[in-house]
Amino acid sequence: MVLIFIVHVFKTVKMFFSNQEARPVAYARKEYAGPPSRKTFSSATMIFSGLWMLVFVLIHVWQFKYGPEYVNEATGIRDLYRLEMENFANPLLVVFYLLSLAVVGSHVWHGAASACQSVGVSHSTWTPRLLVAGKAAAVVIAGALMVIALWAHFLGGRL
Repeated sequence: MVLIFIVHVFKTVKMFFSNQEARPVAYARKEYAGPPSRKTFSSATMIFSGLWMLVFVLIHVWQFKYGPEYVNEATGIRDLYRLEMENFANPLLVVFYLLSLAVVGSHVWHGAASACQSVGVSHSTWTPRLLVAGKAAAVVIAGALMVIALWAHFLGGRL
């Protein structure tokens, strides 16, 4: 995962500088180009969403890797369920997670299909399918993780 992350950041920085070199003067006014342009809110905010996700992942790892060390008495292993329930009992943390997961969804919304295009996969039949699959993956991933945070906050530990 760390290697994939490093490659992703490297490719992003390289693409950013290539784009700057290709157009050193900023547009006076940006407007929607219409079809066949696929520019969306998600594509226009990829740098912001990537940076937000970096902060989110650091906070998430810090909470669960370096959070309190509860040990399940029955199994003798770390009790991450208890840690999760305690973390998601805090409504501010739940709101932060929900916002962060919306950002994750936005990033994946554009990134899944864009990744295929970046490696040269472009086909009149398959590209539209890849776009739909990327959007579906974004909704499923972000939505499922949001459900976990909401479940833990509202119902966790009470069932």
